[in-house]
Amino acid sequence: MRDTENQSRGAGAAGEMPVVELKTAMQGFLSDFNAFQAEIKSKLKSQEDRLNMYDRKSIAASRPALSASADTEVPHKKAFSAYLRTGDDDALRGLVVEEKSLSTAVAADGGYLVDPQTAEQITGVLRGAHSIRAIANVVQVESTAYDVLVDHADIGAGWADEATSTSETGTPQIDRISIPLHELSALPKASQRLLDDSAFDIEGWLASRIADKFSRAESVAFVSGDGIDKPTGFLTYPNIDNDVWTWGNVGYVATGTSGDFDANEPADAIVDLVYSLGARYRSNASFVMNSKTAGAVRKMKDADGRFLWSDGLAAGEPARLMGYPVLIAEDMPDIAADTTAIAFGDFNAGYTVAERPDLRILRDPFSAKPHVLFYATKRIGGDVSDFAAIKLLKFSLS
Repeated sequence: MRDTENQSRGAGAAGEMPVVELKTAMQGFLSDFNAFQAEIKSKLKSQEDRLNMYDRKSIAASRPALSASADTEVPHKKAFSAYLRTGDDDALRGLVVEEKSLSTAVAADGGYLVDPQTAEQITGVLRGAHSIRAIANVVQVESTAYDVLVDHADIGAGWADEATSTSETGTPQIDRISIPLHELSALPKASQRLLDDSAFDIEGWLASRIADKFSRAESVAFVSGDGIDKPTGFLTYPNIDNDVWTWGNVGYVATGTSGDFDANEPADAIVDLVYSLGARYRSNASFVMNSKTAGAVRKMKDADGRFLWSDGLAAGEPARLMGYPVLIAEDMPDIAADTTAIAFGDFNAGYTVAERPDLRILRDPFSAKPHVLFYATKRIGGDVSDFAAIKLLKFSLS
């Protein structure tokens, strides 16, 4: 009986062993299957990413040149272009740009500073123009005026010894010259259809139009501006004989002939003009005249038959008269009776141009439909800062 029970228990234990092994085998199979499934998903995901990248590259390669260019534009250029074309200023308002970059949205009146590339183009054209700006002292200011302090009187001095008391000497005098900034404006326009053309270089067009307008207006003002809502030109001040020159006036040398050079010794007036300027100014001095006057001057010869005029030795260098550079400024007057057609001086010391670095552009699509107006403004001033640094040649008897 006992043997029979022991045999039954042994048979039961032997029957339970295959069930445990089966569970273990199933767990191993499921684990292997899950790992295999994860590996397959990873490979499919990797291949899908490669296909997507290939598709994007194919699409980019098949885009037209204009579309590709538009996608690679920096954000401030795209925002500025969108504002000029459509008046959409959302992108400009969303930009966070340093103040020095000239592309930050400013006052609530709707004015915006141009982006750096456009501003550089305008500055380049202005400096390239034949204007006093090229040789004057140009300063950037943030206020409404620029003050120049000038010490134009010498301090007194005298010899002394240890036994003699020193007496009081003269005190130098200082003048303050204030150069107010005036508003220079331009109002070019373009049709909306032209602006909608994506191949049209809106910024290049706007820069060239504004630069041309500004350069012509300021060039005239620096020479002959009356100082009323514009810079004061150096020819606006009273000119007096250099022998009796006083501060606040511009000294001149007369040719001795009304409306012309002397018939026998025409070059003498040029020599007299050069040496009427103080020695400390001559090292950085330049002649200023228009093309018509230059045509007459370049024919002059010295006593040995040598031309006083010489062209620049290299491309881009100015012509020289008696060794000094010549600036051709078409706003200078022609040779005529009692005119001051030639100036000579250190204009970097003698004339100062003060300007704010920002250029504002306001878009107006309503006033001239179907055209769009672009109202551009710049604040600039100019005035004589040292009356001793500029001399004039006057075509008169005395």
